[in-house]
Amino acid sequence: MGEGPERGRVKIADMGFARLFNAPLKPLADLDPVVVTFWYRAPELLLGARHYTKAIDIWAIGCIFAELLTSEPIFHCRQEDIKTSNPYHHDQLDRIFNVMGFPQEKDWEDIRKMPEHATLVKDFKRSNYQNCSLSKYMDRHKIKPDSKAFSLLQRLLLMDPNRRITSEQAMQDPYFTEDPLPTQDVFAGCPIPYPKREFLTDDDQDDKSDSKARQNQQQQQQQQQQQQQNNVTRFRY
Repeated sequence: MGEGPERGRVKIADMGFARLFNAPLKPLADLDPVVVTFWYRAPELLLGARHYTKAIDIWAIGCIFAELLTSEPIFHCRQEDIKTSNPYHHDQLDRIFNVMGFPQEKDWEDIRKMPEHATLVKDFKRSNYQNCSLSKYMDRHKIKPDSKAFSLLQRLLLMDPNRRITSEQAMQDPYFTEDPLPTQDVFAGCPIPYPKREFLTDDDQDDKSDSKARQNQQQQQQQQQQQQQNNVTRFRY
């Protein structure tokens, strides 16, 4: 959370695929087709998208925003196949469709161009998700469809990556103009002080671990001595 000028600033960062901003995009096939933490993986990645775009990060931010609103991951599912080299994953897509509904071609024009589209059509029936929608899911968590929070979330979690809003558009969303207003310090006005964080170097961490181990050893010795004394006392009487 930071201290001093950085206090109260929450930053989201993942350096796994960091690169120079002006460097040309590389096909994921040249790197690793399975990217992004599982529950936050955009549908185009699960359908075999060849490039990592900004829209993929926007989807992940939408997942985090939904989690902040509901206190639970929005697209959580089983992860036994998380290390597979195949980007297509039935269970994760099923979880997304159970929340969002099955994608309509009118809402995602390029879905037929996705490498795994044929597998998608073979594995899923659109009719199974007729009653599923983001508005119904969020309404169960007391987030109303007419709220500014839902409006922003809906724009972040559009199935079609070409229609998802940009980070600049998200920052201009009306959600950020209603109370509580954004501040430089997320703890501003909070009656409960955020505990001071302790920053340790590797050496400090090793010293702290050694000290903790010695304390545990001393406690065990004291307990053993006390047990021996108790045994002697019981024997006498």
